[in-house]
Amino acid sequence: MDRIDTTVSPRYAQIPTFMRLPQDPAPHGKDVVVIGAPYDGGTSYRPGARFGPRAVRGESGLIHGVGIDRGPGTFDLIDCVDAGDIDLTPFNMHIAMATAQERLSGLLADNAAFLMIGGDHSLTLAALRAVAARHGPVAVLHLDAHSDTNPAVYGGEYHHGTPFRHAIEEKLVDPARMVQIGIRGHNPRPDSLDYARGHGVRIVTSDEFCALGPEHAGRLVRSLLDDAPVYVSVDVDVVDPAFAPGTGTPAPGGPTSREVLALLRHVGALRPVGFDVMEVSPPYDHGGVTSLLASEIGAELLFQYARAHTRERTSP
Repeated sequence: MDRIDTTVSPRYAQIPTFMRLPQDPAPHGKDVVVIGAPYDGGTSYRPGARFGPRAVRGESGLIHGVGIDRGPGTFDLIDCVDAGDIDLTPFNMHIAMATAQERLSGLLADNAAFLMIGGDHSLTLAALRAVAARHGPVAVLHLDAHSDTNPAVYGGEYHHGTPFRHAIEEKLVDPARMVQIGIRGHNPRPDSLDYARGHGVRIVTSDEFCALGPEHAGRLVRSLLDDAPVYVSVDVDVVDPAFAPGTGTPAPGGPTSREVLALLRHVGALRPVGFDVMEVSPPYDHGGVTSLLASEIGAELLFQYARAHTRERTSP
C-alpha cells in the first residue's frame, strides 16, 4: 500500500487519512502507526475533542511530507500507516481507558511506535501504560498549558487533568526525566504544581520558555532526557489560543505555533518511542486553524522520529 499520490489525486479528494497515508486497521512491522482516539469523556470545561481526529485528518491532507531544505521526505525514511480510530465508549471513562490501553498495547506488540491523535488528554495515561509495558518507565516531554498532575475531581478518576499524576504513581514514567513546557494560567489551589515539582519534574513555565527561547529550551530538554526512551505528549492548548482557539481549556499567554514547532525539532536528537497530539476541539474553531496546527505538529513528530531512528540505524 502506498500513500495517495498528490500529483494524481487533489488534496481535498478521497477518504481522509493522516497525511494521506494508507489505511491498515491491523498493521504489522510498521515504524509508526497513526491512531485516532475520538473521546472527550474526561474534559472538565469545553467538550468536542471527540471530533478531533476526524478534523485533524481532514486538514492533514495539506501536508506533503517533504519539508523545505530537509533532505529526504519522512516516508522515504520510515514506514507508516493510519490504523483508523479506537472505538471508545462515550459513557464510561474506565471502560474507555481499558479499551484504549488494550488497542495501543496491541499496536506495540506488532509495530515499533504509535502517534495518537486525540481526543482529550486523559487517554495519555492509556498510552503510557502501553509504552511502559514495552520499554519500562519512560522519560517524558510534555507540552501543555497545564501540568495534568491533579487529583481526581467530581468523582472522575480519569479526567484530563490527571494522566501524569497517575503515570508517576504507577511508575510508568521517570519523573526525574520528565519536562513539562508551557505551563501557565489559573489553578484552583496555590500549591497545584507542588506534586509535580515534589517528584522531580522539571517545569518550564510559559514565561520561562519565552525567556529561554526554543533553542535553549531544546538544549535543556536534551540534557535532561539524554538517551532514555522518551514519550512526547503535546496538548494543543500549549499554544496561545490566538493560534489554537479550538481546544477545551484555552489559556492566553502561551507560545506561538512557530515556537512550539521549533522546539519539537529537537525530538530527533532524542530516543522517541511514542507520541500523542491531544485536545483539539473543532467546534470552537470553525476556520480549522487548530486542526491544521495539530496536523503540522503530528507531521513534525513523524519526521523527528525518522531523524532519530535513521541516525540510530546508521551509527557505528
